[in-house]
Amino acid sequence: MHKWRVFKPIENTSKGKLFDDQLFMSKKIKLGDVVKISKGKKHAETPYSESSKRYIQIEDLSNSINEKFTDENGVEVNKDDVIIAWDGANAGKVGSNLEGVIGSTLARLRIINNDLNHDFLFRFLNSKFDLIKSQRTGATIPHVSGEALRNLQIPLPNLQTQKHIASILDKADALRQQNRQLLAHYDALLQSTFIEMFGEINTDSTNWPVLKIEEIAEEKKGSMRTGPFGSDLLHSEFVDDGVFVLGIDNVVNNRFEWDRLRYISLEKYEKLNRYTVKPGDLLISIMATVGRVAIVPEEMPLAINSKHLAAISLDRDKVEPIFIAYNLHSNPEVVKQITAGGRGAIMTGLNLGLIRKIGLKIPPLALQKHFVKISEKIESQKEQTKKSLAESESLFQGLLSTYFGDN
Repeated sequence: MHKWRVFKPIENTSKGKLFDDQLFMSKKIKLGDVVKISKGKKHAETPYSESSKRYIQIEDLSNSINEKFTDENGVEVNKDDVIIAWDGANAGKVGSNLEGVIGSTLARLRIINNDLNHDFLFRFLNSKFDLIKSQRTGATIPHVSGEALRNLQIPLPNLQTQKHIASILDKADALRQQNRQLLAHYDALLQSTFIEMFGEINTDSTNWPVLKIEEIAEEKKGSMRTGPFGSDLLHSEFVDDGVFVLGIDNVVNNRFEWDRLRYISLEKYEKLNRYTVKPGDLLISIMATVGRVAIVPEEMPLAINSKHLAAISLDRDKVEPIFIAYNLHSNPEVVKQITAGGRGAIMTGLNLGLIRKIGLKIPPLALQKHFVKISEKIESQKEQTKKSLAESESLFQGLLSTYFGDN
């Protein structure tokens, strides 16, 4: 017996409704009644020729540019088919608009009912990834459950409505993809700016001195320090409010983030005040996810660094902290130096001894300040784009839930 559900219009007070005023009803049927599922197989790769076929594998579902080819026959797909990752960590992920022969970890979903639109099918399956993932089988290598997939209930409004829904989702998806691409563009812009200003392309760079981190730190005791170890700070001593304790979570994305802050009491801080960090200090993760860098923001309240971080107070008459931080996490030559000097330190751990000896080419302070201004402008634009991305992501997921969510 078919189930029926009502699709409701989505309100958008600034631009009107995204859907028709009239409610429409749609029966839900088993996916296995409208598509045929065919599992792919392994093929021998061959060089490209006029007679070869594209050999589609899991990475191609993410628009891989590394195309592979085969001369063998197999399960062929066209642009109207939906491809699903059948085995492995990504089992349940779907792709479409591809032509070729699919590999053994993929399966083809070919429509066998003219009342189903392929774009609508793709968007529906994309919305059900978490459900398909929860029903996977296999303890070591997860596999899509063929039975569960065939029994999946898919709504089937008329074709015009399906195309309309798919079109709306395409536009919402394009918006969030544009925001993601814009973020990548800003990162590339900052990287190219850094290279132009401080790379070999700038002939003045040959005259800049190479200074070690210990030579650009403030000339005072404790300008380079790690956080309290062992019994100096126990997990049981964290409290709900008080003095901040900064850790890896605050620097893991190579920028300071206010997520997952922990606290100690003011009384405990009085015993650990030698670990105090201040605005402008350089933070470097030295345990677990190591080599991540951030600058303590100007608005930072009273805080100390944990044992997972090294804190460095830099000599502001010599260097700009943002310039140094960018060198440490994004300058390939510096990253290579850290890895080589620490014999794989990026993977196994850093220590103050290694950090002290890292050598950086130091340009004139005025040039560093100019880079900082450019960096701040780009970061400001990135923050706006991140907000737009969050909004477009929320819109897309909201539309998926409205059209395909369970009522």
